[in-house]
Amino acid sequence: MAYVDQAFKTKIAPQIRKICQKYGVKATLAIRHHSTLVLNVSAGKLDFIGNYNSTLGNSHYYQSLGFTPATKDISVNPYHYKSHFTGKALAFLNEVMAVMNTGNFDKSDLQTDYFHVGWYVDINLGRWNKPYRLGA
Repeated sequence: MAYVDQAFKTKIAPQIRKICQKYGVKATLAIRHHSTLVLNVSAGKLDFIGNYNSTLGNSHYYQSLGFTPATKDISVNPYHYKSHFTGKALAFLNEVMAVMNTGNFDKSDLQTDYFHVGWYVDINLGRWNKPYRLGA
């Protein structure tokens, strides 16, 4: 059963803060339902939404799936973010994901519908009620 506690969040918070300062990003770290470590990115110098839209918008594959450009927020897919972002946006996400997954494991077997992870990781770029602010 997935589980993450406040002690782990407190332990990695300084590393996350350093990465955010390095890239000029404002973010908060939280735990949801004791099973998910969540990073909510509210503002920053990185144009995540523009990068996401140009990366997926120029992909014939995503165009064939009916890609709709993001306008105010993005929930980052932790399994496919490397193909959804490029440049500094991808570098930021790589660094943050590495820290958030320190000590984590995934022994899931999708074919048998068996999910066994240390904890889940979510990154939100903006929220449904509070858009990501570029340059803030």
